[in-house]
Amino acid sequence: MEDKLIAIVDKYESLEKRMQESDVYSNPTLYARLAREQKEITPIVETYQRYEKAKRDMEGAKELLSDPDFKELAQEEYDAAQIDMEQMEEELRILLLPRDPNDDKNVIIEIRGGAGGDEAALFAYNLYRMYTMYADTKRWKSEIANLNGTELGGIKEVSFIIEGDGAYSRFKFESGVHRVQRVPETEASGRIHTSTVTVAVLPEVEELEFEINPADLQIDTFRSSGAGGQHVNKTESAIRITHLPTGTVVECQDERSQHKNRERAMKILASRLYEEERRKQAEVLAAERKSQVGTGDRSERIRTYNFPQGRVTDHRIGLTLYKIEQIMNGDLDDVVDALIMADRAEALKNL
Repeated sequence: MEDKLIAIVDKYESLEKRMQESDVYSNPTLYARLAREQKEITPIVETYQRYEKAKRDMEGAKELLSDPDFKELAQEEYDAAQIDMEQMEEELRILLLPRDPNDDKNVIIEIRGGAGGDEAALFAYNLYRMYTMYADTKRWKSEIANLNGTELGGIKEVSFIIEGDGAYSRFKFESGVHRVQRVPETEASGRIHTSTVTVAVLPEVEELEFEINPADLQIDTFRSSGAGGQHVNKTESAIRITHLPTGTVVECQDERSQHKNRERAMKILASRLYEEERRKQAEVLAAERKSQVGTGDRSERIRTYNFPQGRVTDHRIGLTLYKIEQIMNGDLDDVVDALIMADRAEALKNL
């Protein structure tokens, strides 16, 4: 680990010098790329520098242990520095874990009502509201790409984009089947119903990152349906793009501009195809670890929301929280932090 850390410090210092050179400083694109590289390794460098200081402090205190006049004070300093070093060693192990290259990206979330009819559609709306409220707490921007609503105010399906630094890193564990247990408002007998909603989470991929052959696309225009309270559009500004080789279909109809709808649909299509390619590669690599928090498969039941008992249970890590109202209002940090910690623990175990 020591050799790896020294190499990272050397890289940091090399980037620092390179960014001060005139050819880089006068090239905003190159400067931004180098600055991004440096930013990624800054936490490692800063933690290693603190580790080295604690190490020097411990060595200095050790030399004074033989002096009767300073022995007690030196022992305290030695013990404190040792504790600091142990904590920072753990921090460094975590910081050196292979990083998900998509963590800093924007995220595309797709929610679809599953088993349960109108009640599933209403819960799909609840999840959409929960995620957008969580995005608001992080000061991230959310925009609907496509929404297919129901008469009762539910959602059959919705695609939306959340833009913000690190958005994917906080949402990536939400893929899977979400189960709700509650008494529907339309249920006169007070019987608890169980319904399901599927969630897919994709890192937003620019077209340049994932090349799509224009010849593989069928692009159709149509009028926005106006379902679910959307505006009724008298022009054919809505876009449907079909990727012919895979049969993947993306619709965007939230914008009044055909150009904007096409641009957004292409981003979602690229992200879906990219995610499918990633899934295939992971299956091919037999040594690929299966994370404790799940594969992200949409068929995998990941969480249950039990309204009568006021609890939310994440089945992948055995986490149960009795704060369903807060969670449904976007207070997701306790859940997300626990999933991230479980994923890191599994990664450290497999390292």
